[in-house]
Amino acid sequence: MLVTGGAGFIGSALVRHLLTNTKARVVNLDALTYAGNLGSLESVSGHPKYRFERADIGDLRAVREVLGRYRPDAVVHLAAESHVDRSIDGPAAFVQTNILGTYTLLEAALAYWKSLDAAKREGFVFHHVSTDEVFGSLPETGMFTESSAYQPNSPYAASKAAADHLVRAWYRTYGLPVIVTNCSNNYGPYQFPEKLVPLTIINALNGKSLPVYGTGANVRDWLYVEDHVRALWVVATNGEVGATYNIGANNERTNLDVVKAICSTLDRLLPQSSCRPHASLIEFVADRPGHDRRYAIDAEKIGRDLGWKPIETFESGLAKTVRWYLDNRAWWQDILTRRYAGQRLGLAKFENTTVEREGKKEA
Repeated sequence: MLVTGGAGFIGSALVRHLLTNTKARVVNLDALTYAGNLGSLESVSGHPKYRFERADIGDLRAVREVLGRYRPDAVVHLAAESHVDRSIDGPAAFVQTNILGTYTLLEAALAYWKSLDAAKREGFVFHHVSTDEVFGSLPETGMFTESSAYQPNSPYAASKAAADHLVRAWYRTYGLPVIVTNCSNNYGPYQFPEKLVPLTIINALNGKSLPVYGTGANVRDWLYVEDHVRALWVVATNGEVGATYNIGANNERTNLDVVKAICSTLDRLLPQSSCRPHASLIEFVADRPGHDRRYAIDAEKIGRDLGWKPIETFESGLAKTVRWYLDNRAWWQDILTRRYAGQRLGLAKFENTTVEREGKKEA
């Protein structure tokens, strides 16, 4: 199994899961951009069935070489720029990686698939991992299903929507066997500190303010990352070619409720902390431009057809997550020192309008 973006948050969780709980051999292809971290894979780095290849999915020659050398039975495509706030400030990287990178990967995968013998071609699958954000914003009721219309509202969501459409087109036009999954908000160990859950935990531990956008009333459907990667394995090995599966855990929470839950957990785990109650650190800040109001995933199909269901509740998953960040300060402290200091992003300070393609720069 070739996993793109295997040094990222979800990718590294998938690599660890595959090597620990399945018989799969795993090749991790990752460019190691700012959020890629091989430290998230230390526990499996020496595994005899694991190989790491540093390459960009937009490098056609490199991707073709990796496919030809390892001859995978499946590609699970997770490599992506994924932070909405960063996409608001610098959308070019999202166009480059999520759209052009996915196109390049599809071209390489198609050529590779066509080169296979009949039996191996029959078993091959290209599994594209996407997000519920491609569907836009929900009103107070209703849920996203596999047939929901695409209405992306952020540059990130638009880039992922474009990638989804490319994947589907390569299936319908060229016959490449693909599966698409759209997941809800992930959280758990090894998540880069720019995201809400780890940023809140780390800021609280350091006695810093806990920024909540707007009134904190925006609703997200939360999915523990270990539950997600179990679903990815089930889909990649048993999913129907050409199908889409939504992955979610039916854990709707407002952003403010998530922050308060983290604070309560820290109050319990750190009774001697001078920051108790940690909720006193909450600070309401300017909202994100175009902030989607609500997401909610209907995951009935994957449960009915493939037998997957989440193991963790929001409460149990959050408790494990907070405990992990308490016990692994060296992992995130290194990031804060060298890569990201916790600064606010996504205030529409547009930084980069240049996309590099085929050796040329286009404004």
